[in-house]
Amino acid sequence: MAATDLILPAPPIPGVVPARARKVFVVTHPEATHHVDGVVGGQFDSELTVKGLEDADLIAAALADRIGEERSRHVVSSDLRRAAWTAAAIGVVLGVEPELDSRLREKSYGLAGGREQSWLDERFVAPPAVGDRMSHVEGLDGAEVRLDVACRVYEAMSEALARDVDDLVVVTHGYAATFVVAAWIGMPIEAAGHVAFHVRSGSITTLREDAFFHNRAVLAVGETAHLQR
Repeated sequence: MAATDLILPAPPIPGVVPARARKVFVVTHPEATHHVDGVVGGQFDSELTVKGLEDADLIAAALADRIGEERSRHVVSSDLRRAAWTAAAIGVVLGVEPELDSRLREKSYGLAGGREQSWLDERFVAPPAVGDRMSHVEGLDGAEVRLDVACRVYEAMSEALARDVDDLVVVTHGYAATFVVAAWIGMPIEAAGHVAFHVRSGSITTLREDAFFHNRAVLAVGETAHLQR
């Protein structure tokens, strides 16, 4: 079914969620075993590597530097292990218990999850340049379409942004992160067919809502300087 035929979640802008001054830090989990094993991630539940665990501590330290002790904070994360472990490291440093939300998971690649990347590449059907890209089927049994990911991420962000906190940390995955940012800026889901925010593993994207205009700013996308040792 096309995106235009459905009742879609509204973007979580002021009026849908309470307006307030705040920052949101969108974190993508660092190196996981599927990266080094050359297999498809998606919802295949890989773990952080030793390097990934070390990078999770660096991410946590970087966030502690940006979030003052006097500011209220909350951490919400995908429940896949590589993200949840990252959130746990952040939670220890920030003094909060992360909330796990399966709606922040990476896109499911169906039967391709956990298989060699070449298996997916041989079967993948790229979306058209023009047309309904949100409902495009990529040729993989059991895989989500773009619309599936967008809807669940928008719903998760509406719930997370309803919290009355100064700083929100959202721990997710590279593909899903695009829809976290799209939701933040108020992009209607039906307009998200071409949007992409390319971010590396272990990155931090910084978003801000100001107290006067209540504009939704994107201050920095995919920063990784904190990972330099």
